[in-house]
Amino acid sequence: MTTPLQRFLGGGDALARLKDHAQRLLRLQTLFGDMLGEPLSHTCSVANLKGETLVVLAKNSAAAVRLKQIVPRLIEQFAARGVLITTIQVKIAVDNPEPERTPRSDRVLSDAGRASLAALSDSLPADAPLRASLLALIERSRAQR
Repeated sequence: MTTPLQRFLGGGDALARLKDHAQRLLRLQTLFGDMLGEPLSHTCSVANLKGETLVVLAKNSAAAVRLKQIVPRLIEQFAARGVLITTIQVKIAVDNPEPERTPRSDRVLSDAGRASLAALSDSLPADAPLRASLLALIERSRAQR
């Protein structure tokens, strides 16, 4: 009972428009990469097409500056290939990498620390939630030894 994905993508009006837009962007990306050449094609990519404005992302500011310098030539090359683009908007893609997590160090409660916590828990009322938490902490620290 598997249904091809193409049937769903072509089924609805909104999905059909989305599919057409994605295919158009893919075609523009291919043309764009061919026009840029080897060094810039790895650092720049097509992000969106809004009317006759092509939005392009650069991975760094140096690539963005270089791209802005050749925008007129790119518009001419797109026109020569039959694609009507009047402006190219260059944006810098901000890459926010996930910060590296430092591994947790095993923390061990010393005998003196356990004794202090036990004395504190003994001074608390028997039904105090803090007393129950302290006793649980003391038990866990004994198990870690």
